[in-house]
Amino acid sequence: MRKKYSQKYVIKLAQELRKDMTNTEKILWSKLRKNQLNGLIFRRQHPIGRYIADFYCHELKLIVELDGCIHNKRKEYDKNRDKFLEAGGYTVLRFSNDEIENSIEDVLERINKYTDHISNKK
Repeated sequence: MRKKYSQKYVIKLAQELRKDMTNTEKILWSKLRKNQLNGLIFRRQHPIGRYIADFYCHELKLIVELDGCIHNKRKEYDKNRDKFLEAGGYTVLRFSNDEIENSIEDVLERINKYTDHISNKK
């Protein structure tokens, strides 16, 4: 049975997650905040329905997710979550914590390529 979460609960949880970001979230946020990537506005720990996106760009409906070791145990959950979000018109890009910690420039380049591609379609 699927749990039902009220919007109020999800918003409160997102606020708590913003206060308690992981080190890898802090690394990526330092590169996305203040419109540093193509002038795009990203939000952190942004509620979308019953889910919370690690990073979200409203203009492109782009979600950037960071996958730590906990995600190894919840692959099916992540797959269903991504399917739900993609059905809503969102694009989900996933990166491992290792990628963030060891090759942040490659991560930013991949996000940049996606945003350039989408921006050129508009």
